[in-house]
Formats: sequence, structure tokens, C-alpha cells
Amino acid sequence: MAFWLVKSEPFKYSWDQFEKEGQTYWDGVRNYAARNNLKAMRKGDEVLFYHSNEGLEIVGIAKVVKEHYQDPTTDEDAWVVVDLQPVRKLAKPVSLKLIKGDERLSEMALLKLSRLSVQPVKQEEWNIVLGLAGE
Repeated sequence: MAFWLVKSEPFKYSWDQFEKEGQTYWDGVRNYAARNNLKAMRKGDEVLFYHSNEGLEIVGIAKVVKEHYQDPTTDEDAWVVVDLQPVRKLAKPVSLKLIKGDERLSEMALLKLSRLSVQPVKQEEWNIVLGLAGE
């Protein structure tokens, strides 16, 4: 199993909306590196859900329930989506400030590739983030 992080601006698609819907396809990715990360996701992989631009915090855990397929929002073959399902809201959100302040997370893609909307998370980083969330 692999671990990932996806970003969403809460005013466009929030964790609360995600939970209410119960499942979604992760569309709108128009960056090749992020697209390649979507293609690498496998059913059962776990995903951190990050509120970007406002909030700036990891708020929940999702899982991949369907591997990549053509993005239904475009006719361009280059773009794909995966289906995600919420698992649970974190006991407490993990802020970007907290992540930046934790030396153990200094190499995390969230800090190194800050504009990438879909990114890998190492097992050790995953465990640290969950610890910071009180999980």
C-alpha cells in the first residue's frame, strides 16, 4: 500500500462536502507530475486530504476505491481521475505551520513541491502526521 496527499480549496470542495457525498472522482488535475501520481495510485491506498489556500491543514483521511480512468470533465486523453472515499476526519487538523515546524517532515513533498496537487507521502511521514493529529 502507498500513501498520498491531495489538495483542495475548501470553498471549491471541502472535507465536509466530501463526507456528505461519500465518494468522488478526483478531477481537474492538469499537471503532468500530479497526473502521474494519480496513475500510480492503487485501490486501497490511503490519502491525506489537505485544505489549501484557506485553512492550510490536513483534515482527513480518504482511500482510493477505483484506480485511474479518463477524466470525464475533459475530452483530452492526457488527463485521468481516481475515485476516492472518505475514511475519517482527523481527531485534530494538522496545520502547515505545524508541519513546517517539525524537523522530521522537512523533506515532505508538501513542503518541497508545494504547488503539486497530488503527491506521494512516505510511510514515516504518514505516521508522523497521524501522530500530530492525535491518531
